[in-house]
Amino acid sequence: MHSASLASILQGLVAIAGNPMRTGLSTLGIVIGVGSVITTLSLTDGMERYLRDQIETNTDVQSVTISSRTTELHDGFPYPVTGFPIFALRDAGELRYHFGGAAEVTMVASGHAIVTSGTAPPHASTVTAVLANYLDFGRKTLYAGRFFTEGESTRNTPVVVLSYKLAKALSPRADPAGTIEHVVRVHGRPLTVIGVMPAYTGERGYQVFVASRAAVSTFEGAGLVTPSLIVRAPTIEAVGATMANAEEWLASRYREWRKRVEVTSQVAQLERAQSAMRLLQLLMGFLAGISLVVGGIGIMNILLASVSERTREIGVRKAMGARRRDILCQFLAESVAIAGMGSGIGTGIGVATAFAVAGFVRWKLPGTHLFAAVTEGTLMVSVLSAAIVGLTFGTFPALRASRLAPIDAIRHD
Repeated sequence: MHSASLASILQGLVAIAGNPMRTGLSTLGIVIGVGSVITTLSLTDGMERYLRDQIETNTDVQSVTISSRTTELHDGFPYPVTGFPIFALRDAGELRYHFGGAAEVTMVASGHAIVTSGTAPPHASTVTAVLANYLDFGRKTLYAGRFFTEGESTRNTPVVVLSYKLAKALSPRADPAGTIEHVVRVHGRPLTVIGVMPAYTGERGYQVFVASRAAVSTFEGAGLVTPSLIVRAPTIEAVGATMANAEEWLASRYREWRKRVEVTSQVAQLERAQSAMRLLQLLMGFLAGISLVVGGIGIMNILLASVSERTREIGVRKAMGARRRDILCQFLAESVAIAGMGSGIGTGIGVATAFAVAGFVRWKLPGTHLFAAVTEGTLMVSVLSAAIVGLTFGTFPALRASRLAPIDAIRHD
């Protein structure tokens, strides 16, 4: 940088330090504006992370389901088809080998059965036949007891895991954990209860979980059981690649597989939720950004007053050889420095406010896992805000100062 330009910038910064009251007042608007923007972005980022975690935990959004196409629609009516594959444990193993460590694989089959015990009336329940990795695959935990092991699944050991609501209904004391080690009959087959799934909001029906090898013997009226293979992508962003990889595996095994197999995912629901969050973030950021405009106008007014007060100084500098560019750099440096100081202070206040608000929400609404999140994008907004506001609202005063005629400026009283 030219030495004269550098000297002009340094002189502008000295002018800021020489007027602390003016600098503080002009900085206040930027502090409030940037603080509002950072608070808004941090809270909405935290809300998005919370929503993302909830969807990942409570839904199958990262899962790609491979199921047999047993019917096809003609004029809106379903008609049975033949020639579709019936997936088995061997297929799950081959698919797991195909993905290597890039994704998790499990197998699920669903049906219905009557569940009875000696102390409660019969309950019509959904029966889900799964592999031993079902809990780890779905990132689930148990309310009580344990899940069946790989060995129990392979040997078709007569064990069962009940849903919370069913265990509570079958327990004499309405204690779900009290059903552990008791025997229930699923479609007439005696099974020992070894675990109870946790309760969840909106739980309505009854459900039991058995090993995949027990599917036929526990489904009521089970004729042809068509299990589905489920692949869990390592991240939500990898769902598309995981689906393409699963389709590649199917194409290597079945000709015209699209007519016989259906591959689906539920990532669209997360995309809709994220779109809504981004819209909210943009709207809240826009509203908070109005404070930045007000702060920028404050900077412009202060600099215009400064130009008026320092007109003689500007004339003397121009008479001594200062160029228009030097004067322009001096006042732009003042503007950007004021905006930068306000942005730094506002960022700190905004982050602190966001965490305080999130803590207040958790205190007032126990069980709400809302935390503020400070991302690189949020910090980048802070830096860009300082630069844009400083340059935008400092340009007019700087141009006005640089265009002053030296003789008229010196004669200014």
